[in-house]
Amino acid sequence: MLIEEDRWRGRRVLLTGHTGFKGAWLSLWLQRLGACVSGVAPGAPSEPSLYRLADVSRGMAGEHPVDVRDRQGLAQALAAAQPEVVIHLAAQPMVRRSLIDPAGTFETNVIGTVNVLEAVRVAGCVQAVVVVTSDKCYENPGVGGRAFVEGDPLGGSDPYSASKACAEIVASSYYRSFFSQQDEPRLATARAGNVIGGGDWGDDRLLPDAVRVASGIAPAPLAVRNPQAVRPWQHVLNPLMGYLMLAQRLLEDADACEAWNFGPPQADARTVADVLARVQDLWDGMPIWETDGNASPKEAAWLALDSSKATRRLGWRPVWELDRGLAELVDWHRAQLAGCDARQISEQQVERFMGNADKSLHS
Repeated sequence: MLIEEDRWRGRRVLLTGHTGFKGAWLSLWLQRLGACVSGVAPGAPSEPSLYRLADVSRGMAGEHPVDVRDRQGLAQALAAAQPEVVIHLAAQPMVRRSLIDPAGTFETNVIGTVNVLEAVRVAGCVQAVVVVTSDKCYENPGVGGRAFVEGDPLGGSDPYSASKACAEIVASSYYRSFFSQQDEPRLATARAGNVIGGGDWGDDRLLPDAVRVASGIAPAPLAVRNPQAVRPWQHVLNPLMGYLMLAQRLLEDADACEAWNFGPPQADARTVADVLARVQDLWDGMPIWETDGNASPKEAAWLALDSSKATRRLGWRPVWELDRGLAELVDWHRAQLAGCDARQISEQQVERFMGNADKSLHS
């Protein structure tokens, strides 16, 4: 099952966090599909941002400047948008920020999820809900081994990871208590992490930091915390395709009301140092990096996802492997720095991805 344009054309979709990195890319993709897209977010998360550079608001049916911690504001936004599909992306997404502001992280990631699902419960119009959490929702011993599957224990030693595990529990509770009957909204969760792509200027993230140094926004050298840490890197369009395919399945029947992993092939679970070396090969002038000598919070040294369920039951699999994803990231930023229109660059990448997906998933 691919992304079916007829299924999205004219469909009312509400995204929380539509101004964020994932949210802006997904908004552009849904606009390309002809959906009637509304967004909920208090503002752009950074300056610059993909949301502003690509003029994402130009194609939105409605935008609501509401924080997900505002239960009443969310209820009003859903009442105004009358969405058939809700994709909940809004979050505090940073591990290190969660250690500085743990209460705010739990409020956004846990109570924010409660507020979204409560708004869905009372809206009376929603048919399908995808709650996006994280690959870090699993209890992770931090050593190499088999990749995580959806039935593995949830947990997290830092507030960010724990908050994402809590969001999974909240979603499961709402499903079993309120959304499990035939005429009620169908709810699933999606787990992915370490996405890359053009237009990401998030703070304290490896490749955005590298882009800032390469483009002269930040001074060299690039300080890297854990160069030997292994992460499941993938281009942002890979999991976004998974979210759309999952929402499509939820609109069809209730057998997808579960948790789903959307991760890269095992070969793309590479170290930070390997990823930086590849970016240096692709981008002339990318500066050298050095290990950050400052004290850093402990992070898991190894993380990988098993996405075989999504492949087997949804027909999803990654379209752009890591080398292609890094090349697209570099191409996006080099074109943008050369003065090309960010919206046009992004739309062209979505078109290429969809063409590659059609060939890949039918091969």
